[in-house]
Amino acid sequence: PAGVAGERIVIQGRVLDADGEVVPDGMIEIWQANSHGKYAHPDDVRALPLDAGFSGFGRTATDVDGGFRFSTIKPGSVPAANGQLQAPHILVNVFARGLLKQLVTRIYFSGDDHAKDPVMQQIPAARRATLVAATSAQAGVLEWNIVIGGTANETVFFDL
Repeated sequence: PAGVAGERIVIQGRVLDADGEVVPDGMIEIWQANSHGKYAHPDDVRALPLDAGFSGFGRTATDVDGGFRFSTIKPGSVPAANGQLQAPHILVNVFARGLLKQLVTRIYFSGDDHAKDPVMQQIPAARRATLVAATSAQAGVLEWNIVIGGTANETVFFDL
């Protein structure tokens, strides 16, 4: 809503299976900090500003083409469990037919420094690009596809 601090962005993409076919009945859920790096959650007790009306949560179903789209703000950095700052990112849950539990991943941003991010450093270098949203020809729009299935370009998912 108006008055929320931060860079407005749109993240859009498609959910694809291992064969490159669209997943038309998926559900994508995002959780994120605000532009100051604070979560709108009671467990985040850090003395950082909250933005009224910004919950940091969104959910959408994929369309018949496997597409999804979120209008949000670019989050600020948040600390990891060891206190080290993580690169700005959005947490993502993926729900779809055939999954016994949701898949958990992250969206990072092209142009940011991921070199010191403690989560990104646990991922083999050749696989990190699956987590990075790319800029598109449209200003403020980022493209990021989710690939489910055991292929070389499968999105990195995390065990919780």
